[in-house]
Amino acid sequence: MSASRPENIVIIGSGPAAWTAAIYAARANLNPLVFEGEPVGTELPGGQLMLTTDIENFPGFPDPISGPELMDRIKAQAVHHGARVVSELVKQVDFSQRPFTLTPNYSKPVTAHTVVVATGAAAKWIGLESEMRLAQQGGGVSACAVCDGAMPFYRNKRLAVVGGGDTAMEEAMYLTKFASEVVVIHRRDSFRASKVMANRVLTHPKVRVEWNSQVAEVLGDDVITGLVLEDTRSGEKRALEVGGLFVAIGHTPNTRFLAGQLDTTEHGYLKVAPWRTATNVDGVFAAGDVIDDYYRQAITSAGTGCMAALEAERWLAHHGIGETPLLEAVDG
Repeated sequence: MSASRPENIVIIGSGPAAWTAAIYAARANLNPLVFEGEPVGTELPGGQLMLTTDIENFPGFPDPISGPELMDRIKAQAVHHGARVVSELVKQVDFSQRPFTLTPNYSKPVTAHTVVVATGAAAKWIGLESEMRLAQQGGGVSACAVCDGAMPFYRNKRLAVVGGGDTAMEEAMYLTKFASEVVVIHRRDSFRASKVMANRVLTHPKVRVEWNSQVAEVLGDDVITGLVLEDTRSGEKRALEVGGLFVAIGHTPNTRFLAGQLDTTEHGYLKVAPWRTATNVDGVFAAGDVIDDYYRQAITSAGTGCMAALEAERWLAHHGIGETPLLEAVDG
């Protein structure tokens, strides 16, 4: 890092989007600097994949690979091509003047011609110690049914989904392909989801709903064996045997450090131009789950990371910084 000379490109984040952007930027000889973050509570550098045991749908891996191992490999590829890494969070940015200024937690501020924000979105959890313990050790607790639900571990078991919005309905319907039964747990007596999505769940023969209920405890030492449900009206508790728990109560985009300097959607995700990664600030790009409340997959995040690097590289070339745009070069 240099206090006097601005960086060509600074990438903030450490998930598939960030490391893919770093790979492309490094191969373009842009000498990217990556702020990968640091452990904060249950959040680890590497994003949501750090809580995923076996990944079976990332291209190039015919055998399952763990989330942490996949992130280690993508990071190693970026470093191999020349990406520099700082294990700190960026606590503040100034996009009001050029070059941009980024202030990490401990190091001196860094200036940059372009920035890629790939800080992801944190899943909302119930907040139980037993829930997080089993999620972190791959014990059958997940925040993404589409990511994990098809794994052999969950097949032909009773699976629980917590939530009442469209995401919870989608997760429940997806799990019906593999589960013997899907139990939707909702703390109210009606869903917040759209009528169409709610009706699909309510009329599916494999789904039943535990209304006015919340999860008070997740049972199991190494793997989940059941739940303790609490009636939200009477406080009465009861046990429910399950072989998996999927928490679908939403995500929070990691954008607080931006202090409102980039435009967001009504749900707090960063706005980008259609089929692009450009934000409302010229020279600032965004990629991964911080812009995506729909797919939220490792492969789609990686794709937008590629796009952000290509757009940043073209921006630099247009302004006489850097080399021949990758978008105009032969792909290889």
